[in-house]
Amino acid sequence: MSCILCLETATKVCSVALSSGEDILFNKEDYAGPSHAVLLAVFVQEAVAHAKAHGHRLEAVAVSSGPGSYTGLRIGVSEAKGLCYGMDIPLIAIPTLDIMASQAIRAGYDADAYCAMIDARRAEVYAAVYNKQLQPKRPVMADIVTENTYANFLAEGTVLFFGDGAAKCKDVISAKNAIFAENIHPLASGMVHLAQQYHQEKKYRDVAYFEPFYLKEFNSKI
Repeated sequence: MSCILCLETATKVCSVALSSGEDILFNKEDYAGPSHAVLLAVFVQEAVAHAKAHGHRLEAVAVSSGPGSYTGLRIGVSEAKGLCYGMDIPLIAIPTLDIMASQAIRAGYDADAYCAMIDARRAEVYAAVYNKQLQPKRPVMADIVTENTYANFLAEGTVLFFGDGAAKCKDVISAKNAIFAENIHPLASGMVHLAQQYHQEKKYRDVAYFEPFYLKEFNSKI
């Protein structure tokens, strides 16, 4: 089975997971806040040490590619690229909202559409809408949410809203087909299934030139 190291730093949660096939061999998560610069390298060292101690050879590194926190994404991608350079292994980049939607679907939430949301500060969210097969019904956009923003999807059936951006929409979206799920964060452990798929299909990124998907330009005043 392929041994893959997964890194997720797109939001305030910092997480690292080591997998062999669909099995998670090592998992570390921190929800305390944006302390990725301190924690990520420590988690990675522990995961790599675990792999070596149990005779596993890393075959790839997978990283959450955005959108999300500008600083968090930079830290995660820099760490992933450094590991790939040093170990001469391929880089896998998985869109952050895909990770969240995959987690919601695999957790058993039933809906006609799945709207993954990341808080983009102020009145905005980064959001994308998927079907049950994790196929995009609408690509990722920066939305200022009103009661009509997702009206076309809500008219077709139930829509599950989730992620840290969904909380700010709960009082705005009151349609009867709207369902809200709490505590769904993009996590390294939730990347495992997609990382294995990407690895099997050899969907790798150029280690030298890959950059995170920020969606919007960085604004230090926000």
